[in-house]
Amino acid sequence: MRTALRTTKLTTGLTVLGAAGIATTALGGTAHAATGPETKPAAHAAAQAADKDDKKTAKDDKKADEADKAGEKKDEGEGGTSYPDNLDGWIREAKAIMDKHDIPGSYAGIKRNIIRESAGDPNAVNNWDVNAQKGTPSRGLLQVIQPTFDQYHVKGTPDKLTDPVANIVAACNYAADRYGSMDNVDSAY
Repeated sequence: MRTALRTTKLTTGLTVLGAAGIATTALGGTAHAATGPETKPAAHAAAQAADKDDKKTAKDDKKADEADKAGEKKDEGEGGTSYPDNLDGWIREAKAIMDKHDIPGSYAGIKRNIIRESAGDPNAVNNWDVNAQKGTPSRGLLQVIQPTFDQYHVKGTPDKLTDPVANIVAACNYAADRYGSMDNVDSAY
């Protein structure tokens, strides 16, 4: 049953441009193709990480969203705010910036998309899809291409595509413009 559901998601992803959509096309549109030796390591690692962490991620995301709703926002003070240099810290810092700029997106929605796109690697680069072939590979946690980053970059974040926080905020800004919120993105975007 899980394979059938994943196949549906991958096929649906073909209608949307992006690294994962292009990868789906290259893999023949089936979940089985994603396990073969011809699979690119980043795509395969992301799929494995997403499958392995589904239950844990859902539990962690629920806790984070409950904390956000309850107003328990650690490390979000003015001036001397400090965030851990890890996926959780990058998402929380990005959320604080997004809140200031009225960019929608939940912790859970952002994390879900990061795990799918890069398996949490801020230095992930897609060097094999159509964007890469045209000279603009997708990069970073949410696999953004440079022109999209330049258009949706939010002032106050580093002007560097692979900066984890800047990548998240720009991608969420793009997703808000295109889909209403990163929460509405369930495949390549």
